[in-house]
This record gives sequence, C-alpha cells and structure tokens, in this order.
Amino acid sequence: MTNHVKTALIILSDPNVGSDDVNGKLFNALAAAYDFKQADQEVTILFQGAGTRWPALLEQPDNPFHGLFEAVKDKVQGVSSGCATVFGADPSGYDLITTNAVPGTSGLPSFVQLQQEGYQIITF
Repeated sequence: MTNHVKTALIILSDPNVGSDDVNGKLFNALAAAYDFKQADQEVTILFQGAGTRWPALLEQPDNPFHGLFEAVKDKVQGVSSGCATVFGADPSGYDLITTNAVPGTSGLPSFVQLQQEGYQIITF
C-alpha cells in the first residue's frame, strides 16, 4: 500500500532568540523532515517569519544543526520573500516564495495553495 501523505514543515522560530525552545523547534522540524524522507514520504520545508534567518546560519559548518540540515536540504522549498525582507534575513541561494500576494509585501507562502496541493501543514 502506497502512502500519499504530503507534509509541509513551516519553520517560524527566530534563531536570534538563542533559546533551547527555539533550537528545539528547529531541530524537531529537521528531524521530522529526515523521518519523512527516510520513509520515502513527500515532505517540504519552508522558512517563514523570523525563521527566514535560519538558512544562512545552517549553511555554516560549525552550526550544531548543519549536518542534519545537509541531510534534508534537498527538501527545502524556499524562504518567504516578504518575511526575509521584514526580518532582514539573507535568503541567498534559496528560492523566494511569493505565492500569497499580501499587499505591501513581496509575497509570502500560501498555506491555501499548500493545502490545495494536498499538504498537511506543521509549524515549528
């Protein structure tokens, strides 16, 4: 029996807070992505809100989450364009997501579109 479950993991936590709670949310999001990937289930990762600050940090080899991030990096859909602007994030090297055309922004990910594409959404 084939499982057609699709999961979108939305990372919102702000790395600038530097708390165990924030690091735990990121770690659990990456671990969930790894789990879905190992189970050969469709999974995608989006960075939104202050979470748009994470990708630049995760690219650094000395980041404690770098290894796990590298294991699931191929599942990253992209970074919220509008949020990267608001939170001053550097999304270099990642696709900017603009599917939710919120006025006054360059666009954010559309949760409606993700649901219409069959994704269940989990936020971290």
